[in-house]
Amino acid sequence: MAELTDTQEAAGQRQITYREAVAEGIAREMRRDPAVVCLGEDIGEAGGVFKTTAGLFKEFGPGRVWDTPISEQAIVGAAMGAAMTGMRPVAEIMFSDFLACCWDYLANEIPKVRYMTGGQVTVPLVVRTANGGGLGFGAQHSQATENWAFTVPGLKIAAPSTPADVIGMMASAIRSDDPVVFFEHKGLFASKGAPAPPDHVVELGKAAVVREGADITLVALASMVPLALTAAEQLAGEGIDAEVVDLRCLVPLDVSTVLASLAKTSRLTIVEENPYQGGWGATLVSVVADEGFGLLDAPVRRVAGECVPLPFADALEQRVIPTVDKVVAAVRELSAY
Repeated sequence: MAELTDTQEAAGQRQITYREAVAEGIAREMRRDPAVVCLGEDIGEAGGVFKTTAGLFKEFGPGRVWDTPISEQAIVGAAMGAAMTGMRPVAEIMFSDFLACCWDYLANEIPKVRYMTGGQVTVPLVVRTANGGGLGFGAQHSQATENWAFTVPGLKIAAPSTPADVIGMMASAIRSDDPVVFFEHKGLFASKGAPAPPDHVVELGKAAVVREGADITLVALASMVPLALTAAEQLAGEGIDAEVVDLRCLVPLDVSTVLASLAKTSRLTIVEENPYQGGWGATLVSVVADEGFGLLDAPVRRVAGECVPLPFADALEQRVIPTVDKVVAAVRELSAY
């Protein structure tokens, strides 16, 4: 947890990193509810490979913070059993790419228990995972996999972009009686923001307008939010006033906020890191076409990842994932339509 001096506190300069917010969000819920436990690889004394569980083992001990074998199936299977018998486990899968290793539990078992038992058994668990590219980790450790989980009915999907939202959405996720996949973007771990106030809770499924504008709506998720904000500032210098919507969650999906923004701007660009083919943005475009077609004055544009394995080399990776320049170019084209 971040510590600052009294002078810094008084000056209103206190900030917390995204990775510190993950640990703080979990810790708050563990203090509030003794049924909350954590499990995963190296999350104990090591504090997690990304240091997102730092301090938890020291505060809560081995009875509530469990180091596991290197087996995604074991981690998620144990979490499922614990959740079905009254606990609220928070399971870490180190990289989101490795969700594929426990996909049967995540797609076939966990999201269907409540339905198949007629509500007699719930599975209140959170699967946390480090997601996304931009850091040169290569094809098997860099994928943005929100769209994988998005295809599975019964899973809630959260992907915060700020430290305060990490804490508030973690509270909602852990308290949910439905399973939640919680995507923490690796590229945001070192980013800083204002700390969350005490008892901060952000309802899952509530998008946020993080920049108001009148000419075009940019909808983004996780690390694409600061990227969209940077693009919006650059576009403002060209006289294009972009509104930026942080979607925050894919399930529940807050289409109402998107449509309300579109009612002002009449133009829509979606910025998503996952591949264009099968990306969540396609579903959002479809819903907008069904429910808000009359609001549009131009075609919808999607700026998404290319449909190729992610390269290791930085220069090549930037050719594949969305960038500020790609967003700016798409918005310019759409504004001139």
